[in-house]
Amino acid sequence: MNHYETVFILNPVLSEDQIKETVKKYEDFLVSNGAKMVSKEDWGLKKLAYPIQNKKSGFYHLFEYTVPGEVITPLEVEFRRDERFMRYLTVALDKHAISWAERRRVKLKQKA
Repeated sequence: MNHYETVFILNPVLSEDQIKETVKKYEDFLVSNGAKMVSKEDWGLKKLAYPIQNKKSGFYHLFEYTVPGEVITPLEVEFRRDERFMRYLTVALDKHAISWAERRRVKLKQKA
């Protein structure tokens, strides 16, 4: 089981319900393929540094999870097929990144 982090940007024309449905769909996809969700973050609507698909903003989300490596390719294929996704990035976390992400989650909990 490897530790991964996926950040994705959803189309800004989606409604709140469509965004929740999309996030739930891919969370369920990961869990059904043996993933253990470590954390989920909704970063909200943010302005993009440059236009993507003629859009100047997008809804950012972050998933942190542990899963066998062979699940990542089918996940990214699903991202490519779904027109609601503007961009995504999945990275494997090393031990330093895992500890940094843990410290970041603790800080976020203290702020809330």
